[in-house]
Amino acid sequence: MPKKISPKKINPASFLKLLSKVNVVWILVLLLIISSFLIGVLVTKVTYLEKGVTTSSAGNQALGDGLGQQRPVGPVDVAVGHLPVLGDENAPVTIVEFSDFQCPFCKSLFDETLSQIKKEFIDSGKVKFYYRHYPLTSIHPNAQLAAEASECANDQGKFWDYHDLLFENQDEWAALTGTAVNDKFGEYASGLGLNVSEFNDCLISGRFTDAVNEDLNDGTAAGVDGTPGTFINGYLTVGAVPFEQFKTEIENALGN
Repeated sequence: MPKKISPKKINPASFLKLLSKVNVVWILVLLLIISSFLIGVLVTKVTYLEKGVTTSSAGNQALGDGLGQQRPVGPVDVAVGHLPVLGDENAPVTIVEFSDFQCPFCKSLFDETLSQIKKEFIDSGKVKFYYRHYPLTSIHPNAQLAAEASECANDQGKFWDYHDLLFENQDEWAALTGTAVNDKFGEYASGLGLNVSEFNDCLISGRFTDAVNEDLNDGTAAGVDGTPGTFINGYLTVGAVPFEQFKTEIENALGN
């Protein structure tokens, strides 16, 4: 008959000692993870400081297309361009936006912020708003043509209506290629009651290519390196920042 093996009794004191050792190990692992994270944050911040960039401005990289790290420090004497003003020409605060119709961040600014700026500041006569072109053709292949299409619409007195249509329907035309892009822009012109034949002739001829390029060059000279880039009384705000930030900066400009 085989010999019965009785189960080994666990000493409660030994078990508690073992448990305490396990807890210490896990605590040490957790502390190591936390310290590694904090060191990473510190190294990142030091890197930004060495480059002269704050972490807040670095965060704006996620709010725009093509943004670099150089920003004008003080107010810039930036021209308002040739497109019609939105608002009262005598308003005390001037906003000049350099934008790209194909840029998703510019659309976000249009969808979520411009309407609030218009309601609270433009319609009340406190702010006048100017749009200038900054097409990033290296990443937005239809941006240049869209800018020229808006100029052709402006030639028939419908810039702001066409501006709104391009942003509202960005997903519809942004991925088109070849003549399909021109056809779609012609459809928008027709929907606004423009003379489509004149519009198409204008767009195909490249009549406003130089005007768009002039905006682009002026923006670069003023310190713009991505979109959207918005000047409020000469001070540059980078990216599609929330309305509250624009509101604060506009109210500061009004106070000054």
